[in-house]
Amino acid sequence: MYNGKKVVVVMPAYNAAKTLRTTYDEVMAQGVVDQVILVDDGSRDRTVELARTLPEVLVHVHERNQGYGGNQKSCYRLALEQGAGIVVMVHPDYQYTPLLLPAMVSIIGNGLYHFVMGSRILGGHALRGGMPGWKYVANRGLTAVQNLLLGAKLSEYHTGYRAYSRELLEQLDLSANSDDFVFDSEFIAQALWLGYPIAEVSCPTKYFAEASSINFRRSVVYGFGCLRVAGRYFLSRKLGLTKPAFLAVLKGRLA
Repeated sequence: MYNGKKVVVVMPAYNAAKTLRTTYDEVMAQGVVDQVILVDDGSRDRTVELARTLPEVLVHVHERNQGYGGNQKSCYRLALEQGAGIVVMVHPDYQYTPLLLPAMVSIIGNGLYHFVMGSRILGGHALRGGMPGWKYVANRGLTAVQNLLLGAKLSEYHTGYRAYSRELLEQLDLSANSDDFVFDSEFIAQALWLGYPIAEVSCPTKYFAEASSINFRRSVVYGFGCLRVAGRYFLSRKLGLTKPAFLAVLKGRLA
């Protein structure tokens, strides 16, 4: 508990058996986490078997792969059902360090922000941590355009290390979001639409064989998806749309 709020870490997992135990041990060593929820998205390794041996872990299994966004939807639904007041997404591939958990939890728990992201760009950690050069350039370019269209000043939009308050998760309509990787950009767009500012903390990251990553083709699809979300947000603001209308635009029903 932190200031009377239950802290739940959610782990969207896919073939994470090689790094799950290391990530879990470091998460629990921070002393601020009450429960871990792991949602397995159709892994073909021992992820589920291993997760079920870990204390304080609620394991939920998708019988078929539902995508990164679909996995997160289950993560947040289960966290709210378990009474979470603060929810932190930590990838079980050990790319993002759990050592930042106390800082991220305190920002949410002290009421400073409802949304915190761990940025690989702040502090210059991305390239030093092994991020491929082409991904770094794409990240910076996409972020610049997204900041322009969304009216924000974030260092990056594409980190998978995020913390939320219960209030924020209850305000968003996650069913409007994609089941694929663009879910994250749609999540940010919804939060900004509702007037929630986003905090960032500098986050060292690691790139290695077991760390999850999407290939070049998927990255291109993802990039265009992010631009589409930002463009729809920008036009919706210019047109003065209501929240329901914006959500319809986000889903592509009025685009």
